[in-house]
Amino acid sequence: MISYIIKRLLLAIPTLVGIVTINFFIVQAVPGGPVDTIIARLTGDEVTAEARATRQDTGKDYGGNERGLADTSVISDKLISDLEELYGFDKPVIERYFLMLKQFFTLDFGSSFFRNKTVIQLIKEKLPVSISLGVWTTLIAYMVSIPLGIRKAVKHGGTFDVWSSFFIIMGSAIPTFLFAVMLIILFAGGNYFAWFPLRGLVSGGFADMTVWQKIWDYLWHMTLPIISMAIGGFASLTMLTKNSFLDELSKQYVITAMAKGIKERRVLYGHVFQNAMLIVVSGFPHAFISMFFTGSLMIEVIFSLDGMGMLGFEAALTRDYPVMFSTLFIFTLIGLIISIISDITYTLVDPRINFRATERG
Repeated sequence: MISYIIKRLLLAIPTLVGIVTINFFIVQAVPGGPVDTIIARLTGDEVTAEARATRQDTGKDYGGNERGLADTSVISDKLISDLEELYGFDKPVIERYFLMLKQFFTLDFGSSFFRNKTVIQLIKEKLPVSISLGVWTTLIAYMVSIPLGIRKAVKHGGTFDVWSSFFIIMGSAIPTFLFAVMLIILFAGGNYFAWFPLRGLVSGGFADMTVWQKIWDYLWHMTLPIISMAIGGFASLTMLTKNSFLDELSKQYVITAMAKGIKERRVLYGHVFQNAMLIVVSGFPHAFISMFFTGSLMIEVIFSLDGMGMLGFEAALTRDYPVMFSTLFIFTLIGLIISIISDITYTLVDPRINFRATERG
């Protein structure tokens, strides 16, 4: 097991480099950049995608009404050169690429171009929101979907199975953002009840509250966002659990155990559970990462939660390269580590699994 984990960790290095490399050169090919953003702010005009796309191949022409950009006659060539030097764009692309890799592997993620903070500081500020959304949503989805999926498998074709499938499919068919809007209208001061706050992770006087008041205030704020995100995750996980158990229930060892008079609960949780849960456990990294990093953007916007989803979105819009590439690097690393943890979890679910064959390979 130890040698397997070491191999996986070593394999993570070229994976990280490959993902960062592909994204780095794709972004370099996209017209526009941080210098354009600064010039647009200095001139009070927004640089449109069309204007960026019509820049000269040299990348040095940042102005001119004939190209659809704002009048930048007030921007001197000296200022543009200074801006390029400030942000490192006076260096060749390849040199910038290797410099970025060197910084990443020494855990130097640099500073944001536009926020006057380091990337690490920004991540520390935004991470509590994303952790709250991702962890709680994933845990609730698994805690509800697994027992529900097992129950549906046992009652396959019955009334409970049919009606629960109807509500599960209905819940998954509604987009997350639409469900969030519905909850706001119903329970956050829309047209009906004002039971929950509309925005923020905590209340204004959070620092002065007692411990229990802080816990209650935090849960009070997170209830609607978490429900909005969790509803969409129930369907696939529930049906995956049900189908896994149905497949195991039809096998000969289960039929034999039932024929011997072994109690159903013992068969389900003593034998079937270990085998059926392997495929469910294998989907945990994907579920966690999707909830943690990609599934929360619309929820953050709707509930005014300033988390990692919003940070990444704004960084992409403003071409804040240090934030873009650093968060990509960190998130990919976290995803690879979680994938390794998932493999280790296999052995916890079913001790019969080992990685000796993989280690010998």
